[in-house]
This record gives sequence, C-alpha cells and structure tokens, in this order.
Amino acid sequence: MYTSILPVKVNTVHFTIASAYLKREVEIDMYQPEGILGNEKIELLFLNDGQDVAKMNFETLLSEAHQNKRKHRLIVIAIKAGTDRLMEYGVADVPDFKGRGAKAKFYADFVVKELVPFVKKKIAMPIVGKTAFAGFSLGGLSAFDIAWNHPDVFDAIGVFSGAFWWRKKDLTDGYTDADRILHDRIEKTSTKPEMKFWLMTGTEDEKADRNKNLIIDSIDDTIDVIKALVKKGYKRPEQVFYFEKVGGEHNVPTWESVMPAFLNWAFEV
Repeated sequence: MYTSILPVKVNTVHFTIASAYLKREVEIDMYQPEGILGNEKIELLFLNDGQDVAKMNFETLLSEAHQNKRKHRLIVIAIKAGTDRLMEYGVADVPDFKGRGAKAKFYADFVVKELVPFVKKKIAMPIVGKTAFAGFSLGGLSAFDIAWNHPDVFDAIGVFSGAFWWRKKDLTDGYTDADRILHDRIEKTSTKPEMKFWLMTGTEDEKADRNKNLIIDSIDDTIDVIKALVKKGYKRPEQVFYFEKVGGEHNVPTWESVMPAFLNWAFEV
C-alpha cells in the first residue's frame, strides 16, 4: 500500500504598508502555504528586493521545498524595493563613500518595528521556528546588517552575491580592505549574536579584481566576511556555510537556481 503525498499549494498575497520611518508606502508579497492549521512548525523568511523574487517561479519553488515536510510551514515575505533603494539599503548609520545608504537606519526601523509586527499580526499564529532575513546583491548587505543588529528578531542570514565591497573610501583615494564597512562592523561588534549564516557567490558574479590576485572581488569580500565570522567564534559549516556557484552570474536566474539549497540549509525544509 502506498501513501500519496499531496503537494503543498502556495498562495501569494499582496500588501501595501504605509511606513512612518520611510515616509512612503512599501509593497510586499507574502508567499503562504495553504491550509496552515497552527499546529505546524511555522517559520518566517524576509527577502529584500521582492521585485526580483517576483521574477522567479517562487510559488513552485516554495511548494517543492515543503515536500515530505507535513509538520513544517515556511512563510516568505518579499519586500519590494522603492525608487530610493540605493539610499535605503546599506549599513545603518554608515553611508558609503558616495553617501549611499544614508537611509539604511530608517529602513531597518521599518523592517523591525513596522513590517515584522504587521506580518505576525496577519499570520495570527505562533512562530515557533526560525526567522531569517536574506537578500540579493545590495539587498543581501542590507539583510545581513539588519539581522546582525537585531538577533532578538532574526535567527539566520542569507546573502546571494552580496555587495560586501561597500566601503567608506573610493579605490582612488587610498582605499584599503579596512575601509569595507560591513567587515568593520562585524569586527567591532562586541557581542557574538546567536545566528546562522549562508553566503553565496557566483564565479561569474563580476570581472573586477582590485588586488589582482585572479579572484573576483565578490568572492574575495565574501571569504573575508567568513573569516571575520570564524574569528568571532562561529563554526563552519554548522553556523557559517559558503556556496560557490560555478558559472553563477549576478542575476535572478542564478539566485533562483540556488534558492532551494538556501531554504534547505536555513530551515531544514
């Protein structure tokens, strides 16, 4: 006798939130498995650059992630970036050398103080599993910084082709690796937040190689983030996992192709 495992249907619901911190309306897409009873292990994933998530076949992707996980439900909240993305994404209180990221603190306040409570109220069921924050490129840098600074809210971080080059000084102004903003934040954080990290790069993410070591900057900068985390005491691969996609590019198809690996590692779905 065989038992049939029916697929978990995933529905997408669109919301618009008026943010007092950003002084604008923020659009989000909530990908929610159908038929949640409340006795399952419910977990949350927040994703920056929700407009890129919308280009993926995400409902199917999330449905497949739930196969054979009858007591597990992952709800994903994709936050669409606004026209001021380069100012809202970044590292809170530390703009880059061009002044970008100046509104990152306001964006963090929106996520933590407005969006998370809004989502939990809409779900209206206990979130007994993990809550993670992830993003792509500059959105990945933003997700890392927000989760790192709020370990009371987030348990895991995912970064796809992260903009870890984000720096206080231009390359032509005497730049050194010490000018990278996120690396400096990790090093100078006195505590060790209870967190898991999944970091991904593609071997074709870019062509830039500022130190001429035949390794592209996106890989170099990500490896240095890993080194900073290990120096703080995080263990590989249990707490820090690195995924290098051979042939992977800085685009949505690449990030879509590795999303199942991230979901499986971060949420064990």
